[in-house]
Amino acid sequence: MDATPALPTLFVSHGSPMHALEPGAVGETWRALGVRGTRPRAILMISAHWETPVPMLGGSERPETVHDFYGFPAPLYRLRYPAPGSPALAARTQGLLKEAGFAAGIDGSHGLDHGAWSPLLHMYPAADIPVVQLSVQPELGMRHHLAIGRALAPLAREGVLVVGSGSMTHNLRDLMMQRAAGDAASMPYVQEFRAWVRARLEAGDWEGLAAYREHAPHGVRAHPTEEHFLPLIAAAGAAGASARAECVLGSVENAVLAMDTWRFTQ
Repeated sequence: MDATPALPTLFVSHGSPMHALEPGAVGETWRALGVRGTRPRAILMISAHWETPVPMLGGSERPETVHDFYGFPAPLYRLRYPAPGSPALAARTQGLLKEAGFAAGIDGSHGLDHGAWSPLLHMYPAADIPVVQLSVQPELGMRHHLAIGRALAPLAREGVLVVGSGSMTHNLRDLMMQRAAGDAASMPYVQEFRAWVRARLEAGDWEGLAAYREHAPHGVRAHPTEEHFLPLIAAAGAAGASARAECVLGSVENAVLAMDTWRFTQ
């Protein structure tokens, strides 16, 4: 039996790119996660902002910092997160996915989008840990991403930190309406959805979580599209079938964006 301690896996709600400049409580949580755990030898980031038909991995030795947003202050576009890549980790991850029956490819030119570099800027500010990004496949749904995560489980015992980066809720139409109305109060459906998800995570009910669109209160309203929720179940799956879930941050920003962060241990 392998006696090497497994690293935890993480899910972070990355929220606005402005957290890179104005971290607030979310940034403090990210910093604490970086300090709290064993230093990983590499990081695999599953980001909501890279959507592909089949799983793809960033294979660049020096991934660029991608500013995949518009309309923000100029200093945000000057930020760089110059972490090295790891073609070896990309190949290892591709191999695990193929062993599990998934078609998977490597993109040698893909950079790090803000779903990856915004939290890492605070977790590991020295940018000296290799980072590889893994895409999501929104058309294939939650069970597909649970299986993807389970295929990645060996990485935790190989010193790789698997991080899912998305959002606990992500309804941008509601966000715009609340801003237009000047209403900062958290919308009730957000709290109801968060509570339902928390109960599933703490019970280890991954199949129940995978069926959230049918069973969770306001599941479709919380996620009109699924790309920001898929990294949660992938990160949970990467911690193994008996993973224990711990909420390390539970908050809501701008009335509708739940910023929950979860830590999963084997």
